[in-house]
Amino acid sequence: MLSSSDSLTEIQRRIDEVKRFLSITLSIANAHTVEFYTHDVWKRFVAVPPEEVLLAVSFGSDQQGEPELKGKEQSRTTFGFCSDTNRLVDTHELLQAAKAHSLPGLGVCWSRDELLQALRESRSEPGAPPAEKGTKLEPDEFMNSKKSHEVQSMSEVVACLAQRCGVKQVIDVGSGKGYLSSFLSLQYGLRVYGIDSSSTNTHGAQERNRKLKKFSRSYQKHTKALRAQGQATHSPQEEFAEIKPGLTGENDILFGAGGGIVSQEEEVLNVLSEPDPETEELFLSALSMDVIQTTSPRIPPSELSAEERERRKRENLERKALNRTDSASTMFSPLTSYVTAETELRELINELEDAVMVGLHTCGDLAPSTLRMFVAKPELAAVCSVGCCYHLLSEEFDPAGQECSCTVCGFPLSQYLRDRSWFCGRNARMSACLALERVSLGQGIQMESLFYRAVLHVILRDHYSSYKSEKRVGNVYSKAKSFVDYVRRALRRLELDELKLSDSDIQDYLDAYRPRMGEMHAFNMLKVILAPCIEGLILLDRLCYLKEQENLSFSALVQLFDPLLSPRCYAVVGLKSYGNRITS
Repeated sequence: MLSSSDSLTEIQRRIDEVKRFLSITLSIANAHTVEFYTHDVWKRFVAVPPEEVLLAVSFGSDQQGEPELKGKEQSRTTFGFCSDTNRLVDTHELLQAAKAHSLPGLGVCWSRDELLQALRESRSEPGAPPAEKGTKLEPDEFMNSKKSHEVQSMSEVVACLAQRCGVKQVIDVGSGKGYLSSFLSLQYGLRVYGIDSSSTNTHGAQERNRKLKKFSRSYQKHTKALRAQGQATHSPQEEFAEIKPGLTGENDILFGAGGGIVSQEEEVLNVLSEPDPETEELFLSALSMDVIQTTSPRIPPSELSAEERERRKRENLERKALNRTDSASTMFSPLTSYVTAETELRELINELEDAVMVGLHTCGDLAPSTLRMFVAKPELAAVCSVGCCYHLLSEEFDPAGQECSCTVCGFPLSQYLRDRSWFCGRNARMSACLALERVSLGQGIQMESLFYRAVLHVILRDHYSSYKSEKRVGNVYSKAKSFVDYVRRALRRLELDELKLSDSDIQDYLDAYRPRMGEMHAFNMLKVILAPCIEGLILLDRLCYLKEQENLSFSALVQLFDPLLSPRCYAVVGLKSYGNRITS
């Protein structure tokens, strides 16, 4: 039986724990790196040397047990911060507290395997659709590619949700280039509607899906013919090498061993009846290697040769004939639309039936809008949403009086946090996007560019009082050959008089602040440590929102991806309880 392990009361208690921790530490996450030296950020927030912080962070994963007590001082600290000065005095205590207040430390997340097992077990209950036949895929088979890993991991979960709910349609919100949508339609035979606000994305996704279909038909026909002839099939790599030229070349219509293209109906039947890990690996290779190309820029018909016009006319007639022959020929339909919680799906999709709503790395407010839509629309039976870009979230409550200008804000989502008027701040939400696991392995922050920008801010304060802070410097670091060159490029970008300073004047600033670069490095590592806790609060808020609803039988946070490959690795999953789809 599929049941939620944590009650609404338990999730609210976890939210309170994280809120208490962040009420002490959030000021560090909200400190702006640009103002690091002009506002003397290190001395304001930290009372220990930067070397101590860096050493503690470097060996933080090796620390065992409780942090070492420091006599009387220990009783006057909260999460490592002095109760009198609100400055950090115990880095080890902060590290332990941050770990305890992250999602793994709170113990509220399901693993992907736990969710899949629960979904498969619940399918055998009365009223559940029959389980899909096929070989179970190994989750780490495609970890050499971020996108392949995400598509493979999430598509299996979505397919299980669809089967659990007895639905055949999927709505992919913020579908982008259509990788997930194409794979769901081709490998699992689901009818997928991919909605994206960018017409460029939807057009490219449509073309990519068209070529993937040709690849699917060709591969299925080829292997089927070889098996019928009693011949051994090639390895997936050899098969893909034979088919790849058709995908990347000019004439990308692919032919099977018999010289013809199998029908869309045969393709769908083959995919549904004979799921093949080799076929899936080829699809994922095609996606991750980006050999599925988008169309070239459109050429006006008047500039085409007579031969090219005739060829395109023939292809269009063939495509229309195929569409008339098989109504299921478009298993994936990219749609261009800006989606909000108020969007009427039936106005976008005429053939809409009960469906699963999904979103793979939906940016900013789109993730909470997806959850609001799931709750409000009776035709949506389940949701699987992985958000990203927390810095683009709109916030309802702002102590500075700059409340959200949107009709409905993205954070907080739950009534529980809204009743408490909780506010994170843009810098803290930006910090939540940092990847602790990657930084821990040395894939760190580009410190020199941040350092350059902070020292530039000192120069602007000292010599350019007319400088408007809202003007952006932009990415001049990547083009600069030295700090002097960086400053001069930045001054030109800001339309300021660069002749006001000599090269030696600029170099003197660099020499003066270079010894303090360690402070900035250590401070940014503190932000990295806090990142999982801020992300955790945002995701707990979304889970709490689902738990507040009365028509849901199941809701959970699920770690879908390996955080080293995909730092935004958590999905919010929910299922409705009406009808005979879900057992409460």
